[in-house]
Amino acid sequence: MKAIVYRDNGGPDVLRLVDRDLPEPGPGEVRVRVAVSGVNPTDWQARSGPGHPKRFPEVTPHLDGAGTVDAVGEGVDPGRTGQRVWVFMAAAGRPTGTAAEYTVVPADRAVPLPDDAGFDVGASLGVPALTAHRALTVAEDGPRRLAPGALDGRVVLAAGGAGAVGHAVIQLARWAGATVVSTVSGPEKARLATAAGAHHVVDYREGDPAAEIRKAAPDGIDIVTEVALGANLALDLAVLRTRGTIAVYANEGGKPVELDVLPHMVLNTRLQFLILYTAGQDARTAAVEDVTAALQDGALPVGEEHGLPLVRFPLARTADAHRAVEGHTVGKVLVDLTT
Repeated sequence: MKAIVYRDNGGPDVLRLVDRDLPEPGPGEVRVRVAVSGVNPTDWQARSGPGHPKRFPEVTPHLDGAGTVDAVGEGVDPGRTGQRVWVFMAAAGRPTGTAAEYTVVPADRAVPLPDDAGFDVGASLGVPALTAHRALTVAEDGPRRLAPGALDGRVVLAAGGAGAVGHAVIQLARWAGATVVSTVSGPEKARLATAAGAHHVVDYREGDPAAEIRKAAPDGIDIVTEVALGANLALDLAVLRTRGTIAVYANEGGKPVELDVLPHMVLNTRLQFLILYTAGQDARTAAVEDVTAALQDGALPVGEEHGLPLVRFPLARTADAHRAVEGHTVGKVLVDLTT
């Protein structure tokens, strides 16, 4: 089979297209014939090295993907063979991710994909959708699970609504009944956030963004899902309601976070940091179940008309796919293994 591998950390040029033997699923595992592999920032960060020491002599990258189960290991229902699935955390703690024609994963990391959901949708779930679910379910006064009505009466601020996680936040929050406000950095991204389903979109580079957000949420924001805490904390604090939550999944731009403690004490702010790897099995299982329910309801479409443009590369150009993600290409970067 064809696979992308790297043996040393470094830039995109360390990625190589190679031939490898077809992997065999072990007990509790399934083998998936990959149709589409999703690329996330964590994939290039793991490849680049700093803070992500390489644990295996050779690594096939990418956590997310979608395809078809073509073999199962001992203890797995043989009836899963032929099942269309979306895959998450494929390369988490393992040397083989989805940047290959076939990958082997624990059976619970290959989730059935509804018949009317394409592989592009499946490959776009994983890290973005599960992260969005976690961000929307950590509030002190909020639900631990998402379903229609779970966020009725709540107002969610999706920072960076044109990004993959921001897009998933908008869609999941809308599906769960929230009013959704999104901040963006320009009119094109505003168009995408609106297409994703945001009720109100605010350009944080123009005018008084706090005042604009307050117009949409006069009682304050219940949950902020934050992609750039260092840059946005002052704005978040200006619009947060008492006992509101700032759920932080990234700090894009790397600006140091300066925390004025007293205003947060007065508000009883919950500042919640999150990452899927250490969220715990219960949280991940709940996220998978709820994301699957939203998917079955047709709440998670992708494509430019739905606010998330798809940027595609063939397997042989996976290095270019990584460059696109590193360069903050707007949309979801996918590696297509069907071409």
